[in-house]
Amino acid sequence: MRVLLDTHALLWWLLTILLFHVRLVRLLPTTKNTVLVSAASAWEIATKVRLGKLPTAANLVSDFLRASRARRLRFAGDLRGPWHSRRPLTGTSQDPFDRMLIAQAQAENLPVITNERVFEAYGVRRLW
Repeated sequence: MRVLLDTHALLWWLLTILLFHVRLVRLLPTTKNTVLVSAASAWEIATKVRLGKLPTAANLVSDFLRASRARRLRFAGDLRGPWHSRRPLTGTSQDPFDRMLIAQAQAENLPVITNERVFEAYGVRRLW
């Protein structure tokens, strides 16, 4: 199965915060699962570190590629077709990073590992 990690799920996993649900650990990279991370997540983490909203991830930003590769993450972004969603992205989510992940999940037909219910409002399957 191919799945896309939401930014908070990615941070919890990379920073080994034990808030991950046991069921989700089984979805993480195995020979059967490919876990994708969006470039939007890297951008969101770097932005929040720069603004001082995420000081615990400062070291992660400087070594993001190594940390991602160590957990066998792949960067999502091989989008096929035009960059637009099948459903309009208005009204429900005002978070631009969520909106980018929603559009990417829709474009690639990927479920997202997230605890944020807003993804469901756009027809994105949420695993959490």
